[in-house]
Amino acid sequence: MSGPSDPVETSAALSRASLADELRYALTALTYFTRVPVPSRLARWVGFEPRYLNAAARYFPLVGVLVGALGAAVYLLALKVFPATVAVLLSMVATVLATGALHEDGLADCCDGFGGAYQRDDVLRVMHDSRLGAFGAIGIALALLLKWQTLAALPATKVAWLLIGAHAASRAAAISLMLTLTYVRGDGKAKPVAHRMNAGAMCVAAAFGLSWLFWPAWRFGLAAVFALLCLRALLAWWYRRRIGGYTGDCLGMAQQLSEILIYLLALAWI
Repeated sequence: MSGPSDPVETSAALSRASLADELRYALTALTYFTRVPVPSRLARWVGFEPRYLNAAARYFPLVGVLVGALGAAVYLLALKVFPATVAVLLSMVATVLATGALHEDGLADCCDGFGGAYQRDDVLRVMHDSRLGAFGAIGIALALLLKWQTLAALPATKVAWLLIGAHAASRAAAISLMLTLTYVRGDGKAKPVAHRMNAGAMCVAAAFGLSWLFWPAWRFGLAAVFALLCLRALLAWWYRRRIGGYTGDCLGMAQQLSEILIYLLALAWI
C-alpha cells in the first residue's frame, strides 16, 4: 500500500501544485495587464503574492493573444456593416478599452520624458508626471494614426490574424528587455514585475508570442522576428544611454513600437 511519502504520489502532488501556480501566474497577468473582469470566486482562489507578478511576465504575450483576438473579432464583425477604415478603428477602440490604454500611456510618457528633458533625473521625473505634454500628445497621435492607416490598407483576410500576431509578438519583444536591462525606479507600477527575467521564462514568452507570426507565411515570420530584434537592440541601447535601464513606461513604448513595426512590415511585404 502506498504511504503519504510514496515517491509517485509526491511527484503527482508537486505536478498539481506546479500547474496550479502556473495558472495563478497566467490569471495574474490577465488581471494586471488588462481590465478584463475576473469572477470574484476565481480571484479569491488566485490570491496575491509579490512573486506572482514577476512570474506572470512570461504570460504577457499570451495576454496579447487574447487582446489581439478581441480586436480581430470586433474587426470581422464590424466589417460586415462598415468599411475597413471604420472596422479597424473600432477594433483599436476595443483593444484600448481592454488594456486600459496601459501601453499607449507608456509611449506617451516616454515621448514626453525623452523628448522634453536631457538629464537622467529630469527624464524620469517627466515620465512620472501624469500630465500629458506636447511630445506625448504628438507621439500617441502619430502611433494611433499609423496603426489605423496601415491596418486599413491591408487586405481584410490578413488583418484579423495579424492583429493576434502583432499583439502577442510585440509583448514578447517588450519583456525581452527585462533579460538584460535594470529597472531604474525605486518605486512605480512596474516594480513588482521588474526583477530580471531568466532565459527559461523568456523562452515561454517567446513561444506564446512569436509563433503566431509564422503562419501562413513563415518567411514573413522570420523577417518580422529579425526586425523586432533590431528594434529591441536599438531601444535597449537608447534606454541605457538616456536613463541607465528601463521603466514600466519604457516597456509600454517598446510594445507599441514593436506592434507598429509588424504592421508596417506586413504592408511592405505585400
